[in-house]
Amino acid sequence: MLIGGLQKLSLIDYPDQVATIVFTQGCNFRCHFCYNPQLVVPAPSQHTGAGPQKDYSLMSEDSLFGFLEKRKGKLDAVVVTGGEPTMHQDLPEFLQKIKDLGYLVKLDTNGTNPEIIQNLIKQKLVDYIAMDIKGSLDKYEKITGVKVSLENIKKSIIMIKTSGLPYEFRSTIMPEFHTQADIKKMGELIKNADKWFLQKFKSNIDLIDGEFKNKKSYTDVEMKELCEIGKQYVKFCDIR
Repeated sequence: MLIGGLQKLSLIDYPDQVATIVFTQGCNFRCHFCYNPQLVVPAPSQHTGAGPQKDYSLMSEDSLFGFLEKRKGKLDAVVVTGGEPTMHQDLPEFLQKIKDLGYLVKLDTNGTNPEIIQNLIKQKLVDYIAMDIKGSLDKYEKITGVKVSLENIKKSIIMIKTSGLPYEFRSTIMPEFHTQADIKKMGELIKNADKWFLQKFKSNIDLIDGEFKNKKSYTDVEMKELCEIGKQYVKFCDIR
C-alpha cells in the first residue's frame, strides 16, 4: 500500500469512534478544488504493470501496523482515505490486516470502482462507507477533470445504500459547480439516503488547480439554504 500520510487521532471522521486516519496515495480524479494535491498523483507502475515497481510511500506498512499494534485499546477504528483507496490492488489485504488487529474500518471512496467496493463488503472488510458525490452527473467530468463512468458512480451509490452498513454521502460545494438546481439533481441521485453532508469549499490553501485558489466560497447562510434543499431528498442532511 502506498501510504501518503497518517493522522494519529480523530474524533470526528468515524462517527462515535476514536479513530486514526490513513491517507493512501494516488487518485483517478483531478478535482479542481481538491486540497490534498500531494496525495493525488499516483505512483508510476502501481497499477499498469509497466516498468519496475517503485515505492512512493511516505510511511511504511511496518511502521503503520507497529503504531496500530501499540494503540490497541486506545483507538477504535481506522479510516482509510486518499487519494482514492480503491485504486490499490492490495487494498483487501491491507484492510484484512487492520481488521485482524480488532479495529473497525471506515472507507472513503469516490465510487469509481463498484466491483471493488462490493468485494470489500462481501468479505466484511469495511464497517462504514463514505462516498463523495462530486456534483450533478452532467457536471461530473467538468468537476473531476477526467472521463468518468457515470454508470459506475450510480452502481456504487445503489450498492452502498443497500449494503446494510452505516454509510454517508458527502459533497464539497462551491459556486463554480453547485447551484441550487445542481443540489436538487444530486439529491435525486442519492434519494432516500441515510446521510448527506455538505462541505464548504476551502479556497485559501493549495489546490490541484491553482486557478481556484482564493475563489469565492458560499457564505454560511447560503450553505444553510442549500442544506435545506438537500433535506428534501435524504433522511439527514447537514453542513460539515
